[in-house]
Amino acid sequence: MRLKLISMVVAFAFVAACETAPEQSAASSGTGASTSSTSSTTTSSSTTSSATVAPQPQGPQAGSQEDLVVNVGDRVFFGFDKYNLTGEARSVLEKQAAWLKRYPSVTVMIEGHADERGTREYNLGLGDRRANSVKDYLVALGISPGRIKTISYGKERPVALGSNEQAWAQNRRGVTTVTRAAGS
Repeated sequence: MRLKLISMVVAFAFVAACETAPEQSAASSGTGASTSSTSSTTTSSSTTSSATVAPQPQGPQAGSQEDLVVNVGDRVFFGFDKYNLTGEARSVLEKQAAWLKRYPSVTVMIEGHADERGTREYNLGLGDRRANSVKDYLVALGISPGRIKTISYGKERPVALGSNEQAWAQNRRGVTTVTRAAGS
């Protein structure tokens, strides 16, 4: 009976320790380990095990695809039947160029995509022009052309399904993918 009572008190203390105000969780930016230190009222074995755990690194691995996606952006979008870069696309590519300069061992593949309208052959050509447009801009920003390869998928790999402008706009894109990450 005494063990059940202690277990209930520990469980209650643990749940109470995990609760945080919304302002605190926004300000903590993912440092959830600090809330576990309040569980020192539980048992000594729980306290020692949480004290010996090394803190986990926050965020994606530097120079990885996830790092590119989260911190820079991996895609740019094009207008209907266009392969010229918009101001917004150039802004994203400028960030990608700065990121690539920070990680000189990273190589990338630029994928060109099109929406479902048009023939397969036409969309493969359009995807190729889009991928090369992205590559040419990155090269103009100082990235070695040897670090960038291109491929066109045309309309074969849609990211959004549907036959409407919203889906088509998402599928008209150039996507930068890391083929060799930093430190690989």
